[in-house]
Amino acid sequence: METRKVEQIMTKDVITATPDIDVVCAFEKLMKCKISSLPVVEDDKLVGIITATDVGHNLILDKYELGTSVKEIMIKDVVTVSPKDSIEDAIKVMKEATGSGILNQLPVVENDKLVGIISDGDIIQELF
Repeated sequence: METRKVEQIMTKDVITATPDIDVVCAFEKLMKCKISSLPVVEDDKLVGIITATDVGHNLILDKYELGTSVKEIMIKDVVTVSPKDSIEDAIKVMKEATGSGILNQLPVVENDKLVGIISDGDIIQELF
């Protein structure tokens, strides 16, 4: 596995959102596509990310006003990997990126452009 690269197992056709999309529409997209995170892209550049867990939780708590946009709530400091990184490096990043728990998805960025996404599920499939 240590010789395998992120680009070999990442999803290349990434479902994304733009910063101006409404939070409710973004959450519907997450649910419809059965994905746990949605990279936010503007001019092909990754500018943020939202997660189904965060958005869903805050919608239930009624924390958003009608018309709240993704750019108002997205995580701007996104943890990423390069397509040339090893899968082992991606696992380390997922594990070390948060103080509690593990990241489930990592956007894959090259020259500031989103080129893919790798999930814990992709890695598990690679292991078995």
